[in-house]
Amino acid sequence: EYKAHRPPAPDDLIPQFALVRDAVEAMDLKSVDMEGYEADDLIATYAKQAQARGIEVTIVSSDKDLMQLVGPGITMLDAMKDKIIGPDQVFEKFGVGPERVIDVQALAGDSSDNVPGVAGIGVKTAALLINEYGDLDGVLENAHKVKQNKRRENLIEQAEQARISRDLVTLKKDVPIEMSIDDFILHEADPDKMMSFLAENNFKSLLKKMEAQGFSAPKSAAKTLTEKTPAATSKRPIPKQPLEKTYELVQDEASLERWVAASFDAGVVAVDTETTGLDSMDAQLVGVSLSYKPGNGAYIPLAHRGAPAQGTFDLGDGEGDKDAGAPKQIEIKKALAILKPLLEDPGVLKIGQNIKYDQVILARSGIAVAPVDDTMVISYVLEGGLHGHGMDELALLHLGVEAIKFKDVAGTGKSKVTFDYVGLDKALDYAAEDADITLQLHQLLKPRLADEHMVSVYENIERPLISVLANMETNGIKVDAKILKNLSDDFSKRLAVLEKEIHSLAGREFNIASPKQLGEILFDELGLEGGKKSKKTGAWSTGADVLEELSHVHELPNHVLGWRQLAKLKSTYTDALQNQINVATKRVHTSYSMAATSTGRLASSDPNLQNIPIRSEEGRAVRTAFVAEKGNILLSADYSQIELRLLAHVADIDALKTAFHDGLDIHAMTASEVFGVPVKGMDPDIRRNAKAINFGIIYGISAFGLARQLGISRTEAKEYIDAYFNRFPGIRDYMEETKASAAKNGFVSTLFGRKCFVPGINDKNQMRKSFAERAAINAPIQGGAADIIKRAMLRLPDALQDAKLNALMLLQVHDELVFELPKGQSEKTIEVVKAVMEGAASLDVPLVVDCGIGSNWGEAH
Repeated sequence: EYKAHRPPAPDDLIPQFALVRDAVEAMDLKSVDMEGYEADDLIATYAKQAQARGIEVTIVSSDKDLMQLVGPGITMLDAMKDKIIGPDQVFEKFGVGPERVIDVQALAGDSSDNVPGVAGIGVKTAALLINEYGDLDGVLENAHKVKQNKRRENLIEQAEQARISRDLVTLKKDVPIEMSIDDFILHEADPDKMMSFLAENNFKSLLKKMEAQGFSAPKSAAKTLTEKTPAATSKRPIPKQPLEKTYELVQDEASLERWVAASFDAGVVAVDTETTGLDSMDAQLVGVSLSYKPGNGAYIPLAHRGAPAQGTFDLGDGEGDKDAGAPKQIEIKKALAILKPLLEDPGVLKIGQNIKYDQVILARSGIAVAPVDDTMVISYVLEGGLHGHGMDELALLHLGVEAIKFKDVAGTGKSKVTFDYVGLDKALDYAAEDADITLQLHQLLKPRLADEHMVSVYENIERPLISVLANMETNGIKVDAKILKNLSDDFSKRLAVLEKEIHSLAGREFNIASPKQLGEILFDELGLEGGKKSKKTGAWSTGADVLEELSHVHELPNHVLGWRQLAKLKSTYTDALQNQINVATKRVHTSYSMAATSTGRLASSDPNLQNIPIRSEEGRAVRTAFVAEKGNILLSADYSQIELRLLAHVADIDALKTAFHDGLDIHAMTASEVFGVPVKGMDPDIRRNAKAINFGIIYGISAFGLARQLGISRTEAKEYIDAYFNRFPGIRDYMEETKASAAKNGFVSTLFGRKCFVPGINDKNQMRKSFAERAAINAPIQGGAADIIKRAMLRLPDALQDAKLNALMLLQVHDELVFELPKGQSEKTIEVVKAVMEGAASLDVPLVVDCGIGSNWGEAH
């Protein structure tokens, strides 16, 4: 029964054991493991052998069970806290010296290891008894002298239990080891073996340190890395030598007209804007840079400041220079008038790195930049999931160029300035280089779209989406600050009530937001079982998963979960959104990232509107603050179970396809098929379990993950998954085929040809491989859903305009689109929106869109 209460090792942990062995071998360190013995027993045996030979021993661990070994010549080192544990520290923890730790543990027991001890006796009481009576035997012999009745009875009745506990906690010091202690003598590692291991496992920082000491990774290591993602690396050109650069600071109209004329002649020009911030709806334009051939670049400063003469500055509005120290620059209106024909000409291709931002900035000055290409988006289409797609990273990866960093010109910390305060000498090199590198990246990456058969994804989905998203970001959505304030006030009151209830349940006041203090309350003071301490900090873990488990045995954890959710909604949304309402538009303008996920899904930031919870009452309340303008309403159009529909299609599952065609409740149908129960009168819990499996399968859920989600044993969860696959074997076949294809190619593809790369799919580390396999299973489904809604988004603006409707597309949130429209156009708009969204892809199952309308987003969804 020893350690019988311990849960099995998580699925993701088990594969790490092999990787640890690989690491140790790479460092030429000896290791030992023996069937039937714990690591503690091996450590105890070697420690005592070394002690007998006069060798100073340090046991690197903070495990309390090993503290019984501390003594002359033996100390412990808590590496996480960098703290030596000697006799004094042991006494501090147990109240006795190391030689009596076993006796204290025998009395106190250890619920996590199923060591029974004696009921009602903790470490402090055990130490008092041991110090009074000498050792465990002395305590048991004098049990009749103990004054407290219950404690005395327990000591007498459970004496044998205490002796058994002593046997359980006593480490073996005589394991019949086969490897001599002399085999562990340290010697230099083989550099080739070590560097190969570091390269294979992508330890970039360690590799740099080793290379700085004169070591280099062998060619075999580079080959292994290439083999992991063959499709990702085989066609990437080797970076060329950096070009000679010629950059010009343009400060007069004649020079600007010359650059514009040259760009017209070239038919292609890289464009970049410099601004005072990252919020495209709030930042002010400071300058524009151009490049029409590799190695050249121009920077046109428009609103740089000198030392303000009277605390004011003229942005070129023609009212005169109020900033005597401002450098020479073209008046902003005149410069934009010269640039406008170039930036709007349909015969000149404008290239940018995240050009959507530049489009929004310039649109605010009356310039509609088109047509455009985007190097960030091209890179994402070619190698999404393999690396980041920021310009600095792409420059280093493809051109071998270390680009000038923003912090190098604008400073950091207290000395950081906005770009309008950057001197023109620094601004020129930084800004012109941005345009130059963007042009070079375009020349390198654009041809690969054809070579790698990715033209369709880029030209038919991603490229036209740039302008659609720019318009959506400009549109924004109105937010009622009063509703937000009222919600914040309400949440504050409710948090105060929850705080009092939590403190009452805890028996004292403490900082609920402090995981350390919460852990002490739950496990040290209330004595709840099942706690685990972080090896890094030594503090109790108090994550949501831990609190959810504990909520079954005590009220406090559930109250804390409610407090945390409310506090997060308040800080992240009801408080923060009030400050994110644009002063000029009275609307919130989120920013959509096109290259942030590995599957093609869009990401939302500043503010992130994709994480507002929809299932909780409080989350729905937050959505009521998103409102329509007077005379308008909001329309929410949401794909119904699109990922399950895609799974039925791509895995070719007849039962699922039939259910979707017949409009059945897919979760009830699954429960009926898997668990053999009739749909009519089905227990809601059974349907809930089927729903968890349906969605979990899409994400490659493990028995361990499903067990935690449903609050059942891992054995029961495995039986559920096995029953599911037995009923739908085609889904298992699809998953195995997808993993095999990913292992062969390094990527998986969506229905529309998008490549989703899965680094680690051939990793020797089983944990990373398992993670990559789950990602491979999910990517074609999630990526396919992303492609479908993007296709709909591209068609909707023209479809609405053709129908003479005034609806504006405002938001995209996962599988949902939100529109604002005049009240009288709802019926016709719903008809058009449903037709376009449901016709965005042709599948073996129907696409279904649920629509709702309301004065606010909460009502509409």
